[in-house]
Amino acid sequence: MDRLAVIDFETTGLSPGMGDRATEVAVVLLEEGRIVDRYQSLMNAGMAIPAYIAALTGISDAMIRKAPPVTEVMKELAEFLGDFPLAAHNASFDRMFLDAELQRISRKRNQEFVCSMLLARRIYPLAPNHKLATLAEHLGLPSTGRHHRALADAEMTAHLMLKMAADLKQKYSLLSVPHEILRILQITPKAQINSCAENAKRRLGL
Repeated sequence: MDRLAVIDFETTGLSPGMGDRATEVAVVLLEEGRIVDRYQSLMNAGMAIPAYIAALTGISDAMIRKAPPVTEVMKELAEFLGDFPLAAHNASFDRMFLDAELQRISRKRNQEFVCSMLLARRIYPLAPNHKLATLAEHLGLPSTGRHHRALADAEMTAHLMLKMAADLKQKYSLLSVPHEILRILQITPKAQINSCAENAKRRLGL
């Protein structure tokens, strides 16, 4: 895995289409199989934090009131991400909020996402379930802090991506695990994963 930006959002709810906003974002940059940089910030979108979200994340209204404006954070985030390919656990969620908040500052995402949850379902079909915390425990990944805080979850996802890349390299004798092969594997039916990996290996010269 040459380059990857692993991103995680904490939010006021489940859908930007229903008016929910981001409250925290973190990114962990991976290059050549290791963490090389991190970005994290709370952000103030002028919305109250529902009680159940505060209980889940530990992010309070008082914390948000002291946070920088969401527009400022998103501009910094866009610069930090650059053109790095993206990954997230349950990526459809983070993709929605990234796109919605970028749109508010008249920016647009160009990179595609890889979903570590979809990949894990194919690479580790015997895991008890494919929630991030469960996979981290099942695979013996490093503890990264409180679950449901953006940086802890981004770092945990980064370690999961590194583990999956290492296991794919070993199983299929790959020289590298580029973003493209991960995008192919995440939508491949489980029964076809071996043949798909071998075909992608030949096609991409891995």
